[in-house]
Amino acid sequence: MKKRRQAAIAGMLAAGMTLASLPANRVWAQATKKQTHHAVAKKSEAVSPEQLQQLKDELEGEINALKNELADRDAKLKQAQDAAEAAQQTAAKAEAAANDQQQAATENASTVNTLNATVANLKASQQQMSATMTTERKTMEQQIEHPDAIHVKGITISPTGSFIAAETDYRSAATGGGLNTAFGAIPLANSDNAQMSEFNGTGRQSRLALTATGKVSSMTMTGYYEMDWLGTGITSNNNQSNSYVLRQRQLWARAALNNGWKFTGGQMWSLATETTQGLTNGSEILPATIDPQYEAGFVWTRQYGFRVTKDFGRKFFLGVSAENPQILLAGNGLPTNLLIGSAGTAGGLYNPTANYSFNVAPDFVIKAALEPGWGHWELFAINRFYRDRVYPNAASKSSAGAYNDSTYTAGVGGGFRVPFANQKISLGLKGLWGQGMGRYGSSTIADITLRPDGQIAPLRTLSALSTLEFFPNSRTYIYLNYGGDYVGRRYYGSEGYGSPLTNMTGCNTQPVPGGPFSPAAPANCGGNTKNINEFTAGYWYYFYKGPMGGLRQGIQYSYFVRDLWSGAGGATNPSGGAQGTDNTLFTSFRYYFP
Repeated sequence: MKKRRQAAIAGMLAAGMTLASLPANRVWAQATKKQTHHAVAKKSEAVSPEQLQQLKDELEGEINALKNELADRDAKLKQAQDAAEAAQQTAAKAEAAANDQQQAATENASTVNTLNATVANLKASQQQMSATMTTERKTMEQQIEHPDAIHVKGITISPTGSFIAAETDYRSAATGGGLNTAFGAIPLANSDNAQMSEFNGTGRQSRLALTATGKVSSMTMTGYYEMDWLGTGITSNNNQSNSYVLRQRQLWARAALNNGWKFTGGQMWSLATETTQGLTNGSEILPATIDPQYEAGFVWTRQYGFRVTKDFGRKFFLGVSAENPQILLAGNGLPTNLLIGSAGTAGGLYNPTANYSFNVAPDFVIKAALEPGWGHWELFAINRFYRDRVYPNAASKSSAGAYNDSTYTAGVGGGFRVPFANQKISLGLKGLWGQGMGRYGSSTIADITLRPDGQIAPLRTLSALSTLEFFPNSRTYIYLNYGGDYVGRRYYGSEGYGSPLTNMTGCNTQPVPGGPFSPAAPANCGGNTKNINEFTAGYWYYFYKGPMGGLRQGIQYSYFVRDLWSGAGGATNPSGGAQGTDNTLFTSFRYYFP
């Protein structure tokens, strides 16, 4: 019995252990069977070996069936896991492929956009290139058919500034000077010339100008030549051929460095002459007159000079020049015990009928210009040197004690030119004041006089010019000018300049000419010129202005007044001295080279 019970217990334990590894439903089923068998066992109280063996066999069969089912399930699970992993890998590959395709699509879209933009740019560039080539072709054709300049070995040569002129002047009082007004020779009221008018026609102011320009890496080189036919040789006359000399107006060379420095040498306008583009040669502002002597009060010379200028940011400009000097000596009762120059000598290059001073040094001009954005403003100074050789014992025909007398003088000037009304109006004012500056005034009255002992005595001078200009349209230019030159008195008794002791008793009497071509000024009316004033009104009108050049016509009216310093008796004008006036009408018809 005991052995049976132990075997039953062992079998129950083995069955329990097996059931522990089974699912719950299986355990529940086995437990139910066990309880059933237990109940049967209790009822029978005795289990036979055959029954236990049968129970064991049943349990082993069920266990094996469960193992087989579990193995089959594990195999199916493994297959499912493998399938899931394969599906996951396939999905990952598909996602990667999709990402690659998306990136490729994005890149393709970007490439397509880039290609479209490139094609559009190429089309635009092609159109622009085509338009540029068309423009350049037209420009080249125009340059071939109508060139603005000539190109030779890298040098550009242009005739701009050249013109052919046909001009006339009518004067109410004859001067015998032609188109050019000799301000100091305006006839006095009772002179022979003042009783007759004169008319002249000429083409001598026609001008030829050539500009040659060459550029290198560090600078621009320029050469300029300008000439006309207003010069006069000793044998020139109007008898038949108008055989006047070819006159050099300007002839200079310039090196303009890229850093703003400019070096210019040759014959040119004085640095004191007004400019419009800093201090650049060729940008001078001249009165717009037909009269080639320009306007009383205009400050200028046109002589040899060497000029150095600097451009500071295209706003401020500074320059200095050394210029060829010449002394203008005038006065009454001047001493003769001195040497200050000579006439041109035979075999030389100076005119033997003109006087040339023995200069000790050049004139020096320093000038600053400002262009702040509204107009052009200038300030300048002129330094001059005078010298003569004095012979204090000349009366006794002795050169003992002879010495050189030197004098230094200076003048200061300035001016401005500003636009109004949207560039339709321009207002300008310019002047020069100092001692010994008469040469720089357009009237060229006098620089110095002499003391009784022969020493130099500089004269106070003033030159000033105001301008008002109108530009109603691109073809019309109207101008109004008023200016004058003044020379102060400096006398020693009856000697010197402007002496009140000068005999003026004959100023109101018209003299008798000395011959058919020898008009005379009033006798005993020798006062020196005090001032010359001029009022001018005129216009220029372009009939044509374009690539073929310019064709324009102008008319100018000028009223001149020349006053002498008062003297002893015979005063008739308001200032106390003799006076001369002149009314002049100029006409011009010009063709300008393109």
